[in-house]
Amino acid sequence: MNPRVLFIDDEIHVLDAYRRSLRDFRSTWEMTFVDCPVKAWEMIRTEMYDTIVTDVYMPRLGGLELLKRLRREERTKDIPVIVVTGEADRTLKRQALDLDATDLLPKPVDQEVLRVRLRNALRMRRNELELRREKELLEQRVRERTLELTASRLDIIWRLGKAAEFRDEETGNHVVRVACHARAIAARMGCDREFVDDLLLAAPLHDIGKIGIPDSILLKPGPLDDDERQQMRRHCEMGASILTDDCRLLDVAWQHAAGPFGSMDPLPPSPVLKMAAAVALGHHERWNGSGYPFGLSGTDIPLAARIVAVADVYDALRSRRPYKEPFPVEQALAIIDRGAGEDFDPAVVDAFLACFGEIHETERRFSDASATHVREVAHDQPALR
Repeated sequence: MNPRVLFIDDEIHVLDAYRRSLRDFRSTWEMTFVDCPVKAWEMIRTEMYDTIVTDVYMPRLGGLELLKRLRREERTKDIPVIVVTGEADRTLKRQALDLDATDLLPKPVDQEVLRVRLRNALRMRRNELELRREKELLEQRVRERTLELTASRLDIIWRLGKAAEFRDEETGNHVVRVACHARAIAARMGCDREFVDDLLLAAPLHDIGKIGIPDSILLKPGPLDDDERQQMRRHCEMGASILTDDCRLLDVAWQHAAGPFGSMDPLPPSPVLKMAAAVALGHHERWNGSGYPFGLSGTDIPLAARIVAVADVYDALRSRRPYKEPFPVEQALAIIDRGAGEDFDPAVVDAFLACFGEIHETERRFSDASATHVREVAHDQPALR
């Protein structure tokens, strides 16, 4: 497609001179000549041009006002504009440059100079469009790669959480439901996008510490005695330890991966793992200080842990266990509601109840084990962004 050039001047003889001077370029440039600046502006608003040549002094709409309008519009702000001015118009020249005029041509216009300036402006426009296309392509590739990485991270984290749940004879979908419930609650509370997205990844690891609990306790069909209960409660600290370990061996491997390319910067701490550690450690703490492992209360409990506490308890109430049948929805909701201000952060409970339609849909959607569930959750994420 040939580049398009728009010439604007209220004097017909000037436009005729442009036509004669540029007749050799008719096969390579699509040129439009307009003697009414108002009409030209209407054309610019509906069509795209690659370069504009405009006079300054014109009735109804002067060249500088036209330039100002062009620079205000998102779709036209980068179009090269060559402004034709009188030789002595120093003030106008300065004003034109202040408005980001691409070039200035003195009157009377030297037609050879005009041809050279037009070629330069069109070359600049072509390069700018190519850079824009490359930028858009790169951004698209980054978005696609980010989505792939997000899905991959979620897949790995979900499977780690599922491994802990399998040892407890629970379905792996428990961690998916808790993660989705937590995300819905956080979003309803108005938490920022980064927090909500990180929580979706961190929540499935809330019980990862159960990996360190002996089967004799974890799988015991009857009530736990005091000693067993204390050991079971250690899963919070075990989970936090798993998720906050310094991982020196990983740093060594990371440095080794640099090979002949030299040293690499240390691995940055993962905000998701940091949040996951806080969730693992604090999701059994209670608003009134009656929880474990440290008896924290109120806002001393990290927000992510307070959110997961509600999501986890609700899903546990609604799930079948070897020692109980699932609670009806109404009964489970009543227990959560009664726990506000005692077991749970009242603001979290309010958000949970406010988004219960989404919570209930998550229960329905992820009620049966399926290997595709984690991919569905990942693909439901807004552009990763």
